[in-house]
Formats: sequence, structure tokens, C-alpha cells
Amino acid sequence: MAVLKGALIGCGFFAVNQMHGWRDAEGARIVAICDRDPTRLRAIGDEFGITRRYTSAEDLFADGGFDFVDIATTVRSHRPLVEMAARHGIPTICQKPIAPTMEDAKAMVAACAAAGVPLMVHENFRWQSPIRAAKAAIDNGAIGEVFWGRVSFRSAYDVFSGQPYLATGKRFIIEDLGIHALDVARFLFGDATSVTARTRRVNPHIVGEDVATMMLDHRAGITSIVDCSYATKLPVEPFPETLLEVDGSKGTLRLSQGYRLHVRSRGGTEMTDVAPRLLPWASAPWHNIQESVSLIQQHWVDCLRTGREPDTSGRDNLKTFALVEASYRSAAKGKTVPVEDFLQ
Repeated sequence: MAVLKGALIGCGFFAVNQMHGWRDAEGARIVAICDRDPTRLRAIGDEFGITRRYTSAEDLFADGGFDFVDIATTVRSHRPLVEMAARHGIPTICQKPIAPTMEDAKAMVAACAAAGVPLMVHENFRWQSPIRAAKAAIDNGAIGEVFWGRVSFRSAYDVFSGQPYLATGKRFIIEDLGIHALDVARFLFGDATSVTARTRRVNPHIVGEDVATMMLDHRAGITSIVDCSYATKLPVEPFPETLLEVDGSKGTLRLSQGYRLHVRSRGGTEMTDVAPRLLPWASAPWHNIQESVSLIQQHWVDCLRTGREPDTSGRDNLKTFALVEASYRSAAKGKTVPVEDFLQ
């Protein structure tokens, strides 16, 4: 089959990982890049040998010559860029969070549906190989019927040096990191019906919250805790590991620091090393995230080829974004909030 040609819009902090992922992807390659900053555009173009370079998305779409677009820009530009792609009939990947508001997110999903083109949100945490190993263990019934779970990301890593804009927004950890953890909770335990959340700002030099704790009630009768912090100083810095605790009727599962998966069942306890691959272009400790980028991009290619809806489609991601919105409302009002309020 012919190789799918892609365009990348946004050559910032994270885009280099996506470009490496596309270089590795079977059946796809990037043929054009776009960024308003000529310096960033030149850096990515030179590193990856991309000669078609644009400072205007309008010019990029006008010239065409590609089968999909990967939008790796900041959230305020997502809706206009996704709607532009839809008008040109181009399948689209969009960075998370999908949009600044639920209204925008729904409009983007509707625009792509009306144009008959796929939309996938780059929600890569559920594609981390340790997370998928835990999911496989749950699905094979090793610990029986799940009734409780925890998704935890606690760190003191300085994320602001590479992405200084994160320190300036009124919303921070739920929207930037918690959204990943909430999506992992959905991936492992199914959709949630309500959220009870508490937030706090510990770092005095930022505007938004850097600690958040959320309790989710899932349709399947499971209760989960999703907790996130960038203010937690630990003896061994776990960044960027997501840790899991899952209790079932026949046993327990723990994904602990160092990518160790412990499954306790009636037959005893089995420990498996589920460390992610260190890809040739990756570097620790980022290699867990970097591998997941490669995996989700290959998933996109495979879905485009087979006509299958991506696991993290725009339609599906509305449910994750609804958890973000519900968490902020719950924290502001100090009460439990129904998720359905944001999906109607």
C-alpha cells in the first residue's frame, strides 16, 4: 500500500518526539511542516530533512499534497486548525487538551463528523507499555472483578523550564497532566458518572493548581482515585511514571516505581518488569512517554488504513475532557459533580 503522507503543524517543545515517531512509523511519513516561528521551523526542518516549510497554516492547506495532519500546537489554536483541516477534508490528530472549552471541543468533533474525516486526540498515556500491561492483566481476570483503583502521578519535576507557559495559566495540573491520568482511569475502569475533586496551589510562583485529587464513580461500580502533583518531593524522583493500584475480588495489581508490575492472586504474587523500550532516539526518563508517542502514531496509521475509529477519537475524548471540566467545577463548588452535565 502507498505510504500515507502527513503534515505537522507546530514545531515546539514536544514536536521533536512526534517527528521521531513519524520517522519510525510503518506506512507513513511527514512531508511538510508549519510553525509561525521561523527559527523553530528551520530547526525541525533541518533535523528531519523536511523541505516543505510553512509559516501559515492557510498556505499549507492550500498547497495540499498530504493525507493527514498532526496538530501539535497550544490549545487556543486547536479549534480553528481542526476546523480548517475539516474544510479541506483532511484527517486530523490534535494535541491534548482537545480544546479550551467543552463548547469548542464539541464543535471540533461535529466539524470532522460533518466532513466525514477522522479526528484523533493525541492522548498517549494510555499507550504507555506499562499501562497496557496492567490493562492486559486486568482483562485476563487475574485479580477477578475490579472494585477499586488508583492512578497516581506525583513528582517535583520542573516542567516549567521547558514549557514556561504552564506557569501562567489559571488552570494547570488537571488540564495538562490530570487529563492523562483521568483518561487512564477511563481506559482501565470504564466511563465515570461523577467526580469529586479537590485542588491546591503549593508553588507560589505559578498561577494555577499544582496538586489535584479526584474521586471517580464509574458505571461499572468501581471507585477510583486519580491524584496528581508537581509539588511532591520524593527520595527517588519518579517522573514521568504513572503508578497504579487496583483491587479485585480475587487479588490485587500494583504498578510501582521502576516499572514493576505486581499481580497478587490465589496462586501467589508474580512480579514482571514492564519497563518501556528505550528507542534509539529516546532518552531516560522520557523514554516511557516517547515510546507511547510512537505507539499511538502507529495506531493512527493502522486505523486510517483499515477505516477503524481510533481508540482516542475526538468523540471518545469528549468523555475524558468532560472529566476535566467536572473536576474543576467540583473543586470550585466543593461538591460532587455529574459528568453527564458536560456531555449533553
